[in-house]
Amino acid sequence: MTLSGKKGLVLGVANKRSLAWAIAKRASEAGADLALTFQGERLEENVRDLAGTLGRESLILPCDVTADDQVDALFAKIRESMGRLDFVVHGAAYAPPEALSEPFVQTSRGAFRMALDISAYSLVALARGAQPLMTEGGSLLTLTYLGAERVLPNYNVMGVAKAALECSVRYLAADLGPQNIRVNAISAGPVKTLAAAGISGFSAILGVYRERAPLRRNTEASEVGDTGLFLISEAARGITGEVLYVDGGYHVMGM
Repeated sequence: MTLSGKKGLVLGVANKRSLAWAIAKRASEAGADLALTFQGERLEENVRDLAGTLGRESLILPCDVTADDQVDALFAKIRESMGRLDFVVHGAAYAPPEALSEPFVQTSRGAFRMALDISAYSLVALARGAQPLMTEGGSLLTLTYLGAERVLPNYNVMGVAKAALECSVRYLAADLGPQNIRVNAISAGPVKTLAAAGISGFSAILGVYRERAPLRRNTEASEVGDTGLFLISEAARGITGEVLYVDGGYHVMGM
């Protein structure tokens, strides 16, 4: 599954535990040239330090996915520096902490709007920006979770946002398929990431997965990275509009 000569954009790298980073690392190892984004000075240093470990120079750019001008500037810079894109990895997601800790019925309008904007609409905005640069076809890949389908403790509005994200995958796949642009999602089991740290009782969730998933263990970030590489490579050229589970089989269990 070589990506030699391919050019990709990865959003959502926060630190070395990020699932977006696991995919970026595998893509780079497979030969891809990457552009990585950061939001705010707090994360810029992390992204630059990680990019320095890839063994090839990466383009590091700012992007707040809630700001249309920054999204436009991002793709203008990629066009100028890279010429085209072959894949985009979308790992952006956020909900205010109180919207995760309080009952879902208490979700404020503002928190709902923010979660849906950052976690779901951002994929639409990125697809629109990437489309003209995918002159030879391409792949869009996003990250979701089982909370999009089932009620999970303390996931709340993020589950609703992920449901919107998964539906967006299907509509975007239909829109972009005629240009040979594929759109898919990975639904990963729980992994200790920065985002996971905001979910109360996360350690208990890990324990449930170890006990009940058919593989009797937790998901590793490297497994998500390998699956991401597959989905953005030519090996998955016939797959679009799909949510592929990398959760040790947990999603198939009833009890």
